[in-house]
Amino acid sequence: MSNPTPTIPAAAATAASSSGGAPGRTAGPASRHARRDPWWVRATLITITLLFLGLFLALPLASVMAEALRKGVGAYFASFNDSAALSAIYLTLISAALSVPTNLVFGVAAAWAIAKFEFTGKSLLISLIDLPFAISPVISGLIFVLLFGLQGWMGPWLREHDIKIIFAVPGIVLATVFVTFPFVARELIPLMQEQGTDEEQAALVLGANGWQTFWHVTLPNIRWALLYGVILCNARAMGEFGAVSVVSGHIRGRTNTLPLHVEILYNEYNFVAAFATASLLAGLAILTLVAKSAVEWQVARRRKASAAENAAEH
Repeated sequence: MSNPTPTIPAAAATAASSSGGAPGRTAGPASRHARRDPWWVRATLITITLLFLGLFLALPLASVMAEALRKGVGAYFASFNDSAALSAIYLTLISAALSVPTNLVFGVAAAWAIAKFEFTGKSLLISLIDLPFAISPVISGLIFVLLFGLQGWMGPWLREHDIKIIFAVPGIVLATVFVTFPFVARELIPLMQEQGTDEEQAALVLGANGWQTFWHVTLPNIRWALLYGVILCNARAMGEFGAVSVVSGHIRGRTNTLPLHVEILYNEYNFVAAFATASLLAGLAILTLVAKSAVEWQVARRRKASAAENAAEH
């Protein structure tokens, strides 16, 4: 008895004949053309994207710079010679310099605990980390006023010991820490959960202690995500307005950060100085985007190199 001849489905036969090969091969130019969007679809999407970026990104930035330089370069730089402006710049840098390292330590510790250990209240801790994303910055500032204000829960004790938090630098730093602390942790938690604990356990078996395991195993694996989170945290710390506005008291030359200084100048109709200060914040934002893009490019390059190595091994 002869074996029956296997039949090829019509669709597979058509694909094989059009590609000039086996049924499993790609159909060639016709198949690639079928998966390609028409030119007018691509042109429409690109045009909409460029218009959106132009209207909501490029045009506002250009307007800020044009208004800042309306009276010339001399008037632009003269806006930063004011003692109140210098104080705002200094306070903004101090606030970021204190809040970013604090959130770096907290973010690494929280991500380590959540990704590497199982404990009661883990879900609650994750929810608390996301709390600043759900609460308005103004509400978070009011929470600190209720806690540390003169009429707050700890107000009488702070007044007796001559400790000032609200309407002073400590309150600004606390508010900035609160609104920025999810950024580092949220960048690290998914990555560390994906990596697991195999490498750390291997290091401990080989005799490494906790600090050695962290510095030589965990930190090299998370350094790019950590840097990415720090960049985002720093950008938010320098540009925070709502929470800082509530706890600062708007004391000119003492408790005003750059965003608050811009508001005061604008309300005083000092438009050149207001937009000059705003251009400084815009420049910091652009530098943040450049640093963010550089980190993303580095991560993508390392992933491609790692994938190529894995492919070569197999």
